[in-house]
Amino acid sequence: MRDHAPTARTAPPARQTTVQRHFPVLFLSDLHLGSRACKEDALLAFLQAHTADLIYLVGDIVDTWTAVGSHWTPTQHRILQLLLDRAVDGSRVIYIPGNHDAFFHQFCGQRIAHVEVASHVIHRAGDGTRYLVIHGDSCDIFGQNYPLLATAGAWLDSTVRGLSDRTNRLLRRFGRTEWTGIDRVLAGINDLIRGVDAFDLRLSALARAHGADGIICGHFHKPALHAEYGIIYANCGDWVENTTALAETASGRLVLLDGQGRGLENRGVEAGLRLGATA
Repeated sequence: MRDHAPTARTAPPARQTTVQRHFPVLFLSDLHLGSRACKEDALLAFLQAHTADLIYLVGDIVDTWTAVGSHWTPTQHRILQLLLDRAVDGSRVIYIPGNHDAFFHQFCGQRIAHVEVASHVIHRAGDGTRYLVIHGDSCDIFGQNYPLLATAGAWLDSTVRGLSDRTNRLLRRFGRTEWTGIDRVLAGINDLIRGVDAFDLRLSALARAHGADGIICGHFHKPALHAEYGIIYANCGDWVENTTALAETASGRLVLLDGQGRGLENRGVEAGLRLGATA
């Protein structure tokens, strides 16, 4: 797999008028388009406000584990169309399938509607740092050992989050306070599983095996940016629980971006590892 680095491009013409920030590279994962759990309004607003020369879609973009057609909304269609428009308008878009969109693995090495499809990529950042970009499900022991349970859990999670989101929309319509009890319960369960899984350790080892300086992944719905294992570990997060993405700045540093304005950019910063706030 050859290295990929952003090339000098003119910022793609924006089809929306709300663009606020442009980055050399943007990394997004776990959009779960087609599921009821997708935080579609926040995702659309984020994409309208951010452009990039190179966009990595790091897996679980379309959720084929659910009946996509029954949950596909006009907003989700706008999201998909916006990403395809970016590819047509000049942004380079690389799609790395995950486990929820594994169907697209059969197209690795090909282009679909101006979008490149690859199983994984070695990305060379502007500062020379080499990152393995991969979804991360290959290091999910739970998913590999108990696939049926993982599928059932994902369906239940998506269904409950979708019902919670619809309930909160009704509450907002009538001026009532949103209910976050379900989200807190699901987040607690997921954090417990992640806490004993040590996936970031296994993914750091995978990056080292590829001769990379770091890894950029998704899958586990837990945004992160650290180097606890001697390898830069960067997880995009997701658009089901956290509404986060990763970006590479003009200086080649990685930053976490928060789609809901919670100041996530300063989390996990270690200057010695070229991780920092937007420059």
